[in-house]
Parts: sequence; C-alpha cells; structure tokens
Amino acid sequence: MKKVKLITDGACLGNPGPGGWAYILRYKDKEKRASGGEAHTTNNRMELTAAIKGLSALKEPCEVEIVTDSEYLKNGITSWIRRWKSNGWRTAQKQPVVNQDLWKQLDELTQRHRTRWIWTRGHAGHADNELCDEMATEAARKFAR
Repeated sequence: MKKVKLITDGACLGNPGPGGWAYILRYKDKEKRASGGEAHTTNNRMELTAAIKGLSALKEPCEVEIVTDSEYLKNGITSWIRRWKSNGWRTAQKQPVVNQDLWKQLDELTQRHRTRWIWTRGHAGHADNELCDEMATEAARKFAR
C-alpha cells in the first residue's frame, strides 16, 4: 500500500462568502497541487471539500497521512461521525448534522484508505500549511470578483 501525505486547507472571505479549497498531495518525490472554490460557501465546507478532493485524487487505496488546521474536520471525521451515523445523521441536540452531504462523501472516501489525521496550528509557520492556505485564499479571491 502506497504511503502518501495530503495537506488540506479551506478559506472563506466572509463566512458565508466566496470560498476556496486547496490540497497538496505527496508520494515519494512526486507532488500534486490543486485548488478551487465556490461563490457562496462557508469555511467549514471548504475544509471538507479540500479533504474530499485530495482523497478523490488517489487512484488506488493508500495509507494517507492527512494534515489539516481544521479541528472541525479532524474531530468530525475521527470522533463525531460515529455518533452522527448511529443517530441517523443527527447531533446530540437532535438537529440535522450541518454539511451532511460532504461528511457522507468524506466518510465513504476514508473507507477506501487507511487514514491518519493530524491537526496543525494554522498560521504558525508550518510551511506546507501556509502554502495550502495561500492556494485556498487565492482560489477564494477568484470567486470574489
């Protein structure tokens, strides 16, 4: 099983507002970068989309180390999602899970791979995270025009 590293980030100019997502995918000495966005979205949706797009780019099951500065994303996929699924996609307060469409996509994608989620503090000098943030912010700006 190939070991890859996936760095993801989402950005939003206003929340909601124009948003961008980005990922950097690394395998050995190869690197793939991608970004995109939406005209009206939220930061959390862009964080989720970045992870979905990055995992979707993998052509076969892999061992994936995913680095994110989003506690929402990391906690959601590693902890909260089990309870949401057992509660029929409802929160502990019996409300529908926000961004359920994206959580379901991400859940399905993570079943294909062996994933390890790593949280890093944003805007703290982590070079890969800073680059991903710049890419996501630039993508959001394109949708703000």
